[in-house]
Parts: sequence; C-alpha cells; structure tokens
Amino acid sequence: MDITLLPPVFVSHGSPMTALEPGETGPFWGRLGAAIDALAGRPRAILAVSAHSLAREPVLLAAAEHPTVHDFGGFPDALYQLRYDTAGAPALATQVAAQLAESGLPVQRVDEGGLDHGIWTPLRFVYPPADIPVLPLAFPPDWTPAQLFTLGEALAPLAAEGVWVLATGSITHNLRLLFGAQRPPLDAPEIPPSAAFRRWFVERSAARDWEALFNYRAQAPHAALMHPSDEHLLPWYVAAGAGGRDAAAVRVHDALTYGCLGMDAYAFGPEGGSLARALEPPTI
Repeated sequence: MDITLLPPVFVSHGSPMTALEPGETGPFWGRLGAAIDALAGRPRAILAVSAHSLAREPVLLAAAEHPTVHDFGGFPDALYQLRYDTAGAPALATQVAAQLAESGLPVQRVDEGGLDHGIWTPLRFVYPPADIPVLPLAFPPDWTPAQLFTLGEALAPLAAEGVWVLATGSITHNLRLLFGAQRPPLDAPEIPPSAAFRRWFVERSAARDWEALFNYRAQAPHAALMHPSDEHLLPWYVAAGAGGRDAAAVRVHDALTYGCLGMDAYAFGPEGGSLARALEPPTI
C-alpha cells in the first residue's frame, strides 16, 4: 500500500499577539491542518522544533503532559488566559532518541515538558482541539544551518510513520526594528531589506541551492539586519533536512507584519508541492 508522507513544515509564528490577532496568517494556519489531514491523514503525533526551546545539545522533552508556557511579558491579560495543553509522547521520544543516536548525533531525553508560544500559538489554529500528542525537540542555537539540516535528515523516517515535523521560528526577525523609538503599524509597508531577503530565500529554496542557504549569512541580502541572531531562522533547516535534499523547499504562505516581521511558511519533502497546491485559494 502506498503511503503519503507527511510533509515537514516551517511556520513563522510572529509576535505572541498573533494568538489574539492572527491577521491573514490565522486563516492560513486553519487551512494548513485541514490540508495536512486531506493529503496524508491526521498525524498521530507532532514533533515540534521551536526557536524558543534551546539547549546545549538536542533535547527531547518527553513529559507525558505539556502545559501551556506563557514565555513572554508585558502583554494584555487576555493573552495569558489562553491555553493549549496537550499530551506528550514519551514512547516516541525514546524512538527518536534512538534514531538520533544511530545517526551519530548527541541527544538527551528528559521527562519534562511544556509548550512555548512558538509551538502553541500556531497549533491553536492548525489543530484547535489539542488532541494530538506533541514532542518538543530543543536544539542548540550554536549549531550551523548545515548541522541542523543533518539533524533534520535523521528525523526524515518519521514522515512515513504518521509523525508531523513542525518547525517554528520567523523568516525575518529583528525586534529592534519593532521596538525602536516608534513601533510601525501592523500593516506597515514592507521595508526593502525585508523584501530582498524574503525574495532571496524563496528563489534559493526553489532552486534547491542548499549550499547558498546554509551560508545565508554571507550570501543573502541584508542577512545581518533581518537576523541579528540566528535562532529564529534555524528551525527552518531542521524541517528542510527532514524533507531531504531532493525536493525543493516551497513557500506555502507569504505574509508580513509591522513591515519587517515575515510570517512566511514553507513545506518540504516529496509531498511539499502537493501541500502547496492543496493550500492554494480556490479560483473564482
């Protein structure tokens, strides 16, 4: 029997306020869950890689239950009332730890848990019932994009086992541009450096130019401005590795907030193109 592989996906999770004010990205996230289900069946578990769960080496959070973590401050009270508590996946953690070890990668498994806002904010829209077990994988922010791609490659077999690899960060992330002397409005026009960086990423992804993508800090226009530090882009490479070198990375959502905070999403692997087509708005 043919098995449709679950395509790994990277989403930009945006500001914590996206949970209350999702804009055009909220409806996309809602369509994403339905498209995944229609394409490959509802995942039995989600392996989540977030820019807000970092460690000195890969760590699987193998708790039996994951509470909602409000890992931010200074936002409206309504944001702290939101919950997305899920079951964990201890057995899957044991399996994934073995896979990573077999690939020669360091890995720790801890019986601790919690979902940071980079995970629960999109999942509240993608799978609102919170009925799919989640396994967070913390990653080292000092690993290079190529190293994290290799980490993703070790996760590739999960796609045929009903486990969805979801990476979450931000395609552009310079908070100094948001919290300077005057915050730009939510719908501000895109600044040229952001447009150039996002366009470069789309083009290099479509071309499967992995070497350029691994060396984005030197080759992408305005890379240091769009990412003063790497951590919010690095999850992209884990999802890309899980999809493999032979398939292009396909942008499946193109959006922006505050003129510089990209909300782009990408799909990877042999079914990435199919997911992109499933997510296309219907023609009238």
